[in-house]
Amino acid sequence: MAKIYKKTSGNGSIALYLGKRDFVDHVETVDIVDGVIKVDPAELEGRKVWVYLACSFRYGSDDLDLIGMNYRKDIWIQRQQIYPAVGTKPANTPMQEALLKKCEDQGHAFTFNIDTNLPCSVGLQPAPEDVGKACGVDYEVKAYIANEADDPEEKINKKDTCRLIIRKIQFAPGTIPAGPQADISKNFMMSDKLVHLEASIEKELYFHGDPIPVKVKINNETAKVVKKIKITIDQTTEVLLYQADKYTKTVLNEEFAEEVKGESTLEKTFTVIPLLSNNKEKRGLAVDGRLKDEDTNLASTTLIRPGMDKGMQGILVAYKIKVNLLVSSGGLLGGLTASDVGVELPLVLMSPKPADVTDIKFE
Repeated sequence: MAKIYKKTSGNGSIALYLGKRDFVDHVETVDIVDGVIKVDPAELEGRKVWVYLACSFRYGSDDLDLIGMNYRKDIWIQRQQIYPAVGTKPANTPMQEALLKKCEDQGHAFTFNIDTNLPCSVGLQPAPEDVGKACGVDYEVKAYIANEADDPEEKINKKDTCRLIIRKIQFAPGTIPAGPQADISKNFMMSDKLVHLEASIEKELYFHGDPIPVKVKINNETAKVVKKIKITIDQTTEVLLYQADKYTKTVLNEEFAEEVKGESTLEKTFTVIPLLSNNKEKRGLAVDGRLKDEDTNLASTTLIRPGMDKGMQGILVAYKIKVNLLVSSGGLLGGLTASDVGVELPLVLMSPKPADVTDIKFE
């Protein structure tokens, strides 16, 4: 039996029903947002019932609203009049038909189409001591009672509203290209010999939580010694809406005590797994949008399609793998030198597309 999500207004006059809260971006199209609002007209007092779907960027806590500062910026919003009914509406979906039977003559269906140019739900992880809602991009379906759809002079009482947060999500494509490769050759002072480093991953995209094998080849022609191999994965987050803000946080940092002596080689695969559970204390880390306090994962890589307006995305997320060799310099400084030779590989992190869902059934 499918779960139904319901929110009722404080005065009990309207109730919002949705059959799901995750809506998938299929690149060319996005799942329609289809729901039903139950309306008891007895307490409306001549007012109308409206519903909107908004994509918003939150960049501050609710406390800012108390001092007159706007902490939300609407990226995109659509509104519909629900009661009294106006105009023609698209055919009801099976989910709406099932809900309308439950609501009897008080049910009113609504449908929204999300623009494919809009961002997926993503949040910035708060610090453990932070309270309130996290910064990020979210989607909200809200039903409300008002005389007009959007009159700035009209004060809408909270008890005349009900709302549900939903998510726009994107899964990994069915076809995954071969992975990148990078190499570098570096010589050192007083030597014409080289240290060659090559790193590669088998495919361009990996799923959250899956092991990532990093293949490393080293040809050390010098007399120096490679003391360690260090692999890090960095998340770069670019916040576009309220200011030009771009920063990088390391989500994985592992060292491998593999020694490569002078005039020798090494070819080995090292497996790493970047996980949000190992980064819970990092404030500002981008994570996939969450509903309430449920578990989530590191934010999926932002896929920018040709012609897409980057400014509409709110938050852009990218990853890269860095492979560094710690090479001893000799002399008094010995092994104090670190990260003398390094390469970078782009990495795409996403969630796998689930198996097709069977037909929804309602009690």
